Amino acid sequence: MDGVSGGFGLGAETRGLLAAARRGLGERARAQVEACARRMDEPLRVALAGQLKAGKSTLLNALVGQDIAPTDATECTRLVTWYRHGVAPRVTAHSGDGARADVVVRRSRGVDGLAGAHGLTFDLDAPRWNPPGAREVDHLEVHWPSAELERTTIVDTPGISSLSRDVSARTSRLLTPGADSAPLPSADAVIYLLRRLDSADIDFLERIGADAGSDRNGASVSGAHASHTPNALAPHARPGGGTAHGGQAAAPAAHNTRSAAPLGVIGVVSRADEIGAGRLDALHSARDVAARFAGELERTGLCQSVIPVAGLLAFAAATLRQREFAAFEALAAVPVDDLSLALLSADRFGRPDLSLPVPPELRVHLAARFGLFGIRLAVTLIRLGVRDSAALAAELTRRSGLDELRTVLDVQFAQRAEELKAHSALTGLARILAAHPGVTADALLPRVRTLLADVHGFAELRLLGHLRTGELPLPPADLTELHRLIGGAGVATHLRLDLPAHADLPTQRASALAAVQKWRARARHPLADQFLSNACLTAVRSAEGLLDVLHEPPTTPFARIQGHNG
Repeated sequence: MDGVSGGFGLGAETRGLLAAARRGLGERARAQVEACARRMDEPLRVALAGQLKAGKSTLLNALVGQDIAPTDATECTRLVTWYRHGVAPRVTAHSGDGARADVVVRRSRGVDGLAGAHGLTFDLDAPRWNPPGAREVDHLEVHWPSAELERTTIVDTPGISSLSRDVSARTSRLLTPGADSAPLPSADAVIYLLRRLDSADIDFLERIGADAGSDRNGASVSGAHASHTPNALAPHARPGGGTAHGGQAAAPAAHNTRSAAPLGVIGVVSRADEIGAGRLDALHSARDVAARFAGELERTGLCQSVIPVAGLLAFAAATLRQREFAAFEALAAVPVDDLSLALLSADRFGRPDLSLPVPPELRVHLAARFGLFGIRLAVTLIRLGVRDSAALAAELTRRSGLDELRTVLDVQFAQRAEELKAHSALTGLARILAAHPGVTADALLPRVRTLLADVHGFAELRLLGHLRTGELPLPPADLTELHRLIGGAGVATHLRLDLPAHADLPTQRASALAAVQKWRARARHPLADQFLSNACLTAVRSAEGLLDVLHEPPTTPFARIQGHNG
């Protein structure tokens, strides 16, 4: 990621603050700051959270494109499990006192040599601890060779509404830490899975938003958002911290304990195919539900986007086998009315007395792997002309909603990874500084809080969500420009300004200045309603941030801090 992307130089300034803090703190606090600095060089950490049976493990398998997370209700789904890249598959159990034990991985087999519907399981019956002794498993670490895990560490969490209070508490401790927790947040971003939107979901998302920015003394380290409505903006604050053209934004009030929601929180309407009872139009129904959920969460300021995804279908498509494709081809030859009758339920579809050209054992396998929605969709696509397994897999993936989710994850997480990791590191640093007063590093705390108080990245992500689900009353060319300027096509400066990567600084400055002037005029138009006006102001702030960085390259961001005395 280049120096003027993702947070407008926030990463470089964060590293400078961490280096200064190490020089001004005692040994114990210095070790905590070094952990914050190491976090900046690690892959982005994304947690999957949601209520019990929301489909977290299934979605994880779909995103990775491999069967690496157990999906049946075993002990391992009741634990926090970290999925990291490794040169060879390995699963390790960790106890609370630091002991480790290798975990045996078992794979279930299905019919005709196909993978079982529940994939693999982790055997936790009798772990052999090193050092020896009787212990409880605290969490699991899975190292697996995967291109996706090279870029992102994924944390699978237990359901928050588990019947066991201890199980639900594991997720709460990870994502909503208390005063005795480690200062550094465990995750940089959250994918929250929803089957419905009830008080438990709202309460948990509110705790993520509140606790992510509170230091140990209860003071806000992320600052207070001007409002939890989607239109709340502070037009004069610079996206990378401070105001446009080098001014400093005011630090947040220390007594305010409410912070803005984390920059990286998106919602997923999981098991979307079940919303429409497995009908072919199920995802259309799920899209309507997602829009309602998005509206509610926008009003409370808890997340930026809500995407419907049929996780079971997405994972099955990613691992589609030729034998399964052949079964779908055979089913496509069955008369429509006969097949529709057989697909009234999964139990009926697997009955051995049905006269279908696919053995009952394989039908049961297809129902468990693809669901009734996936079977109906696959058969329909073959009838419409899909002729090979690769084309069917691609079309099933697209229609599952996974491609749309990947696009949103790329825009909101991957391209802003530096900004999200910097937010986590700054949150940890603020807590460390607040817990160790009276040292020379105290002078850094106002600047840290100022950077955390700037929530323009949050405003950009929310506006991108609006542009994805609906349209503003703007000409198509202006909508495209707005989407690009706020980072929808990439967060690098030349991508935001639609310029060649080799464009010189005067050209970039002229383009950024023209954008400021254009969108400020749009915001002041007498016919612009409040939502359109605030959307234009978001574009103004993005362009001002670019202009500020182009006037002051982020290669020397720490110069603005060295003389700061709090």
